[in-house]
Amino acid sequence: MIDSKNIFKINSDEQFESMAIEVFKFQFHNNDVYRSFCDLMNKTPSDVTSSDQIPFLPIRFFKSHKVLSSNEGVEERFISSGTTNSNLSIHHITDLGLYESSFENSFKYFFGDIKDYTILALLPSYLENKNSSLIYMVDKLIKKTKKKNSSFYLNNYVELKEKLLELKNEKVILIGVTYALLNLIEQFNFELPNLTIIETGGMKGRRKEMIRNELHSKLIKGFKSNLICSEYGMTELLSQAYSVSDGVFQCPPWMKIYIREPQDALSFKKNGVTGGVNVIDLANINSCSFIATEDLGKKSDDGKFEILGRFDNSDIRGCNLLE
Repeated sequence: MIDSKNIFKINSDEQFESMAIEVFKFQFHNNDVYRSFCDLMNKTPSDVTSSDQIPFLPIRFFKSHKVLSSNEGVEERFISSGTTNSNLSIHHITDLGLYESSFENSFKYFFGDIKDYTILALLPSYLENKNSSLIYMVDKLIKKTKKKNSSFYLNNYVELKEKLLELKNEKVILIGVTYALLNLIEQFNFELPNLTIIETGGMKGRRKEMIRNELHSKLIKGFKSNLICSEYGMTELLSQAYSVSDGVFQCPPWMKIYIREPQDALSFKKNGVTGGVNVIDLANINSCSFIATEDLGKKSDDGKFEILGRFDNSDIRGCNLLE
């Protein structure tokens, strides 16, 4: 059994590679869904000597299968948001403490000590989803701040405006879903140069989608703050990448991105070329750490990456093999 605490002690590429191969072997032998996929891809642990040789499970399997590498009881089910209750992704969590360790360590890695901040959360559409992994994360982070003003806001924009103005000289992070942040700055004028904004992406059908550069320009103008960050996470992952400037994301040390050929999850693009986003999230030790998402992106030589959109009616090799 792998000691999950070691995942968050990774501080080099060599340690990441070693842990990734160890996790792959563990999941190959303990995750029936992933093992079946690897068999169809004709891949076994004896074929793998580096993380780029590991098969990446198409993310849609979280909609059709119970993806688990653990026999322990399920503590929580995180369910993706959607306009209907059908065809939603479900991530079965056997260890909530592991998820908390992941997002707490990730926050510290990018932003420092949580207790230095007041966190205000504007996540109305997510609050409607009782099984949202994002709400679970933000709720725990709010409690970790131990600040009386840290809180969620639903659609009470006036109250949020007053709180932002009251705290304008303090270290405040405003975490918000994109459309709600735009609603806020359309209603009120701000000048909050010390405010850090973390947008979680997505219009949730409320507004027309925007490219990230355009969105960040609007947020900079609306809040009069240059501290515009983004979070890249999803129901199927226990870790998050963050952009702290220019809309370019960076992973914590236990997470890594590869860019694949759109129609072939086993072939990879060169850096700087757009393709499908594959994610290694070693915190997903009890489900699947190797996932082929339906996002489009490109990666730079320093390992940072951009998200450029999503596939339309994704057709990823292997997606339908077990369905």
